[in-house]
Amino acid sequence: MYSSRSLDRRSFLKTALLAGAAPLILRSPLWAADSAPSKQFTLGFIGIGKQGNGLLGACLPRKDVRVLAVSDVDSTRRNLAKKRVEAAYGRNAKAGEYKGCDAYSDFRDLLARKDIDAVVIATPDHWHALIAIAAANAGKDIYCEKPMAHTVREGRAMVNAVRKNNRIFQTGSMQRSMGEFRAACELIRNGVLGTVTKVDAAVGGPPVMCDLPEEKAEPGLDWDLWLGPAPTRPYNSILSPRGMPAHYPAWRHYREYGGGGVCDWGAHHFDIVQWAFGFDDSGPVEFFPTTQPDGQSGVHWRYANGLEVTHQKGNGITFYGDQGKLYVNRGKFQLWLGDKLKSDMMDDFSPLLKELLPANPVRLYRSTNQIADWIKAMTSRKLPVCDVETGQRSATVCNLANAVYFSGQGLKWNPAKEEFADGTGNPAWLTREYRAPWQLA
Repeated sequence: MYSSRSLDRRSFLKTALLAGAAPLILRSPLWAADSAPSKQFTLGFIGIGKQGNGLLGACLPRKDVRVLAVSDVDSTRRNLAKKRVEAAYGRNAKAGEYKGCDAYSDFRDLLARKDIDAVVIATPDHWHALIAIAAANAGKDIYCEKPMAHTVREGRAMVNAVRKNNRIFQTGSMQRSMGEFRAACELIRNGVLGTVTKVDAAVGGPPVMCDLPEEKAEPGLDWDLWLGPAPTRPYNSILSPRGMPAHYPAWRHYREYGGGGVCDWGAHHFDIVQWAFGFDDSGPVEFFPTTQPDGQSGVHWRYANGLEVTHQKGNGITFYGDQGKLYVNRGKFQLWLGDKLKSDMMDDFSPLLKELLPANPVRLYRSTNQIADWIKAMTSRKLPVCDVETGQRSATVCNLANAVYFSGQGLKWNPAKEEFADGTGNPAWLTREYRAPWQLA
């Protein structure tokens, strides 16, 4: 049963997500924090689990940002984050200078603060779109974890909200800020492997419907708000372990909240494939079902240029060209030209690129840190390395691959219109039902 205050909060988000609507300002004393110093962006963190806590740790030492508030439905997590922020800033502050970090259970209280410039969203996937759209409508710049969107329609709504409000949006596809992946993509873009017609992208399998048994919910967790737009179901600690977990919680393995390995690691590796071939504003044109008995790998897709990508088991990306082969993963890089291993992992790829790239080569956007690049983009008001449109296109590959796993059917796709082609597919696969009163604008 909802309290009147909960209903007011839900009305806030419903209003904020309507096309063209600005978020309502809550009538509560939310203005305790000091205004931001000059040349410093003020941040709010929404979702302080393992990933959110890691992103918080990356921001606290920086002089160009200041964390003013954190939000999490788990009281232990948000209070631990609050203490961490206050310890980091308080130890270097003069007596009475630092006013502290505010902690909220409901993200809408944080978004209502006019003194927060930008937010970092690291919630479960099923919350990304609703929070990001509300944040954009509230005038906040956004860093949102990958996979950016839980459905294709959510991703496009996120793009529209970000563009309408002229916001800077960085997707947390951090491999675009890693040298081995940028080097691999530049080598492919410049034809060093010759014609590449085949790629194996190895990540985990698709998710399943949640069938976890009921456990007794402990005080301090707003389980109804954790579920949000997802269907009502009893609490289970596998979905949201109390406190700060040492592992990544397994909510991502269930369709209601995540996309399994296909979306989790696929948002990294499939994204790199998109970058390597210049498909940041496009995507595949056809998907084919798996023939593997366990249904955990084997879905593959084709681009208009003939490139075929196959989802394999394992982890990593292998590009096959008619003049060589390249394998890349985090901290791993192996380049074969012909039958000979030309290069292995290195700290600096500049000599290799200088040797192999042609005169006047295609060079890609250079970022060495995903958070730093986001802050740079907020300053310049230019697109970051993994803008919202880029995040949408990569998430679309993940979400369509899962649709093929779920249905067992192949499909044809029109990436320009973002719709199924030639009578294939089902438009219902592009969206999902939202538990009232939550809705997508």
